[in-house]
Amino acid sequence: MEKLFYSTKFVYAAVSLLTLIPTALLAADSLQDIQQKFQGDFELVSYYQFPAQGEPIDMNYIGRLSYDAHGNMAGLGMPRDLPARSADSEERITGGFAYWGKVSFDLQSNIVIHHVEGSPMVPQWVGGENIRHFEFSDGLLKLSLKDSSGRTTATLSWKKLP
Repeated sequence: MEKLFYSTKFVYAAVSLLTLIPTALLAADSLQDIQQKFQGDFELVSYYQFPAQGEPIDMNYIGRLSYDAHGNMAGLGMPRDLPARSADSEERITGGFAYWGKVSFDLQSNIVIHHVEGSPMVPQWVGGENIRHFEFSDGLLKLSLKDSSGRTTATLSWKKLP
């Protein structure tokens, strides 16, 4: 009986010690896992906008997205038909997005934050943060934009390149 008492005390002590492990340490492991999932180059599979009313709009874009091991990112995207539209015009035709910067994460909310350092297509983004809600599903990285009420307004789905 005494042996059982001491082994029960040991179990209680071990459980008590485990609860003292800082949650930040546990979150750091999760952060490393997420950072590794993000690292690499991605190809844009789809880009849909979701208006407040009506059907989703396929933006028909192509693009690339890259994250490196040093916390940097770069994203580029353009309408598939941009070259054809440009060929039919005497004027310089542009469209799409292009920006780069540092990256941080809010794992509690599944958010990746792109801290924009450069953006030739949308210069007002420079110095700001592009907040994207992320999820990994069906072999894709899905980045969604949400409005202030939490409604998803757009989703870009990216496939990791080999």
